[in-house]
Amino acid sequence: MAKGELALVLHAHLPYVRSAESGSLEEDWFFQALMECYLPLIQILEEAASSTDKDPKITIGLSPTLLSLLEDSDLKQRFPSWLEARLDLLNNVSGQQSKAATHLSNKIKNQLTHWKTCSGDLISRFADLQKSGIVDLLTCAATHGYLPLLRDCPETVRGQLKTAVKEHKRLFGVEPLGIWLPECAYYEGLDRLMIEAGLRYAVLDGHGLLHATPRPRFGLYAPICSRNGVAFFGRDSDSTLPVWSAKEGYPGDPIYREFHRDLGWDLPIDELKKIGINDSRPLGLKLHKVTNQNCPLEAKEIYEPFLASEKVKEHAKEYLCGRKTQLDRLTTTMQNKPLLVAPFDAELFGHWWFEGPSFLSELFRQATHEGVKFTHLKDVLTKSKTLQLCEPCPSSWGQGGFHDYWLNESNSWVVLEWSKAGQAMVDRCRKKISSQSQIRILQQAARELLLAQSSDWSFILRAGTTTDLARERINRHLERYWVLIRALNNAESLPQEFLKDIEKEDCLFPLVDIKDWSPKAN
Repeated sequence: MAKGELALVLHAHLPYVRSAESGSLEEDWFFQALMECYLPLIQILEEAASSTDKDPKITIGLSPTLLSLLEDSDLKQRFPSWLEARLDLLNNVSGQQSKAATHLSNKIKNQLTHWKTCSGDLISRFADLQKSGIVDLLTCAATHGYLPLLRDCPETVRGQLKTAVKEHKRLFGVEPLGIWLPECAYYEGLDRLMIEAGLRYAVLDGHGLLHATPRPRFGLYAPICSRNGVAFFGRDSDSTLPVWSAKEGYPGDPIYREFHRDLGWDLPIDELKKIGINDSRPLGLKLHKVTNQNCPLEAKEIYEPFLASEKVKEHAKEYLCGRKTQLDRLTTTMQNKPLLVAPFDAELFGHWWFEGPSFLSELFRQATHEGVKFTHLKDVLTKSKTLQLCEPCPSSWGQGGFHDYWLNESNSWVVLEWSKAGQAMVDRCRKKISSQSQIRILQQAARELLLAQSSDWSFILRAGTTTDLARERINRHLERYWVLIRALNNAESLPQEFLKDIEKEDCLFPLVDIKDWSPKAN
């Protein structure tokens, strides 16, 4: 057994894509994530927990917006029909694709059974996994706001953090101690606001630690502590590259399922209209394998489930052997027990890499035999006698390692809008609030401000994908926010039914507290 440990950390997040419209693109984003990632992830963790030959431990950050979607009763009610519509399509697949279609159909049927058994209450299943010691749950900023670009108005950062902590405690009964900072992004002084919100540890990209002051004596292989009392862990690229890289890592293997070839592109539009979809788009139904990374989609070969499952076993063993070798080497040069931190986006496992959940299951099955022990970030801190005092370096894990992916010619315009809206919120919270109706309006204004700050829309604007949707989302929430603020500032009555309608549509964070935006907040 290696003398060090491996900490797997997953970041589970979706923006608030709740839609009242059945069959919408936003609904597809959420339901595909449920089908491909979150249901399989919970299942393999529950199976590992019940096994006598596995010792699984994993840290998972659940963003408050994702939790809001998981809790939503309308979405939970619609999800089974969404799955059944895809089963109907798979039942009509014939010829060479039928074997792959049957395999996928059986997986979806299994997920549907699990969903119905727990009445769609995945939050309780995550809570049970935490109680059993399998999972350490983290929070995230309330709407995944990119905090370094909100720092102009510190109260807006406080609002993101404290709203997240309240939501986590409401749903899980305990306050989170750790946080997945959106995009692992850090700036000087953020740790003060983290401590104020009760948050004691987070993960940064490697250079956030390697360029810390002073330079950590153990590099990435031990957590550090800021002078304000927050512990930070650094991402180890050797432990992550084999898993996340489609070109250099496992997901690009020719045997694995191809992500981009989807029945939603292959089927005639008339077939799609039968399930309420009026345009070609991905359905989460993929029946081909990577084959060759350079071959066109139409030349992809049919997926072979058995071969893929055998390859997963090989890759899991290879990965564990690599970590064992790495830990053994580090042990010869370190006084402390070395720690490898491997953080990933959760949707890599199942959505982007179909075999990802099976890979995690194999890691848990083979770990003891291969001499690798898993740990939680929280457990590392509990066992550590002392941490080196260092000030982390401003950083992110986005392209370029700093803030330019969220601050460039495609999306910089929104930073000024955030700043103006945030300052207006602080100014409004300074004033006396004379009635319950004013509190209600200001609470909804806080929700709209938080939703407008989501970094997901800035990311999309930079990536150049569904930019119209991203721009519409930002502007929608800002427009609603300003209507509410102006009504308060000018003592104007709101348009009839306006408040009720947006409360129904943007119905998240029931415990949002306007005092969190006050300059005198405790």
